[in-house]
Amino acid sequence: MAHQMSQRRVAGLIPVERGTLRYQHHRDRQEALRVRSRELAGSRVRYGYRWLTVLLRREGWQVNAKRIDRLYTEEGLIVRTKRRKERAQRQRVAQGLAVRPNGRWSMDFVAQRLADGCWIRVLTVVDQFTRECLCLHADTSLSGEKVAAALDVVVAERGVPLSITVDNGTEFASRAMDLWAYSNGVHLDFIRPGRPVENGYIESFNGKLRDECLNVEVFFNPQRCAREARMLAR
Repeated sequence: MAHQMSQRRVAGLIPVERGTLRYQHHRDRQEALRVRSRELAGSRVRYGYRWLTVLLRREGWQVNAKRIDRLYTEEGLIVRTKRRKERAQRQRVAQGLAVRPNGRWSMDFVAQRLADGCWIRVLTVVDQFTRECLCLHADTSLSGEKVAAALDVVVAERGVPLSITVDNGTEFASRAMDLWAYSNGVHLDFIRPGRPVENGYIESFNGKLRDECLNVEVFFNPQRCAREARMLAR
């Protein structure tokens, strides 16, 4: 012992039963739950322990927020802006390849300035297998609710995909998008922050859209911008 004292002597000084000193904790560390929590936190870096609890319950885990909060803290998953870049470097399972039409989509935004100086954003959605542009929706602002509404129009015509690859923008990580994905049975596949190459299909399309349309046309309103972009996409 560090102080050269017997267990009997220590128990008498405290005082406490010697059986209490010898007791070793045998609580299950719940390794499977810890691993799954780390995986979810690694793919959805903006989510705190409460939203991780919701995702785990959807997968069938019988957990409450207090337990996930404890594991969340012990595993060092607490969201901190200064550590976000460090967390983004954690290993992530490689994305699968699209093997059929309407299996995997990619989604992102493109910003554009109008003739009056105002900025708009264009939501772009691409089928990874056919490389077909499925949606071009322009507006002065695009919240999670507006993105979900635009996707409803595409789904009504094309059907529901298995997954959609997106970045960690606030619109895609919003509660509205999470609810839409859960309601439609769609998996939102988040790339690592600062790694746009992991969503290369939509990055390639957005580059062509900018070079062949947005940079060579003058737009006066979001509707004309979306209309011209759709004509190019055809």
